[in-house]
Amino acid sequence: MYHFSYFKEKDRQTILAFLEQHPFAFMTGSFNNCTQVATQVPMLTVERDGELYVQGHIMRNTDHHKALMENPNILVVFTGPSTYVSASWYSNSQMGSTWNYMSVHMQGVIRWMTAEELVQLMKTFTLKHEGGNSSSPTIYDNLPETYVDKMMAGITGFEIKVNKLDNVFKLSQNRDEKSYMNIIAKLEEKGGESALIAAEMKKRKAGLFPEGEVWDANKFES
Repeated sequence: MYHFSYFKEKDRQTILAFLEQHPFAFMTGSFNNCTQVATQVPMLTVERDGELYVQGHIMRNTDHHKALMENPNILVVFTGPSTYVSASWYSNSQMGSTWNYMSVHMQGVIRWMTAEELVQLMKTFTLKHEGGNSSSPTIYDNLPETYVDKMMAGITGFEIKVNKLDNVFKLSQNRDEKSYMNIIAKLEEKGGESALIAAEMKKRKAGLFPEGEVWDANKFES
């Protein structure tokens, strides 16, 4: 992960909002023999007593379940939209092009939930993603008991206390204002994920280029 200060999001609430908007995370671990495993899991982010936790569930007896039973150390990666950024859009185009993206990395130790905790997770999770609609036939409380019994036997819930939190919000913060605004315009033209990155860049424009302040390229030298 990049460790340039100008690509780091420092506002905790912005990071939490990002996790809320992009809950489908890449989760990786390894067996004790270092064989790696990975899966993608939708997660809930929870704050308790100033600590950050993520919760989710996986199928039992998969390779990642077995590995994490053996070695509970885990890395979770949340990613948002990303896009190619052409150097031809810069004031000085004689340099390499790049890729803009946002990513949050978490490290921690997995804890397996009790049966009661898993039930509560599934109730919270299904209601949340059904938009709080308690009449939805697919929330946990409205599912047939026979289906729930079979489904719950095949999954296990987990919680990870986040011991290390890091991020990269790489959004052309190291470009001059003219280049920055041109990148936004080009990304908006492309649409899709590119337009989403452009919207994130717009949010940061005023903070990057305060009125009356001269832009200093030297502060972005690695």
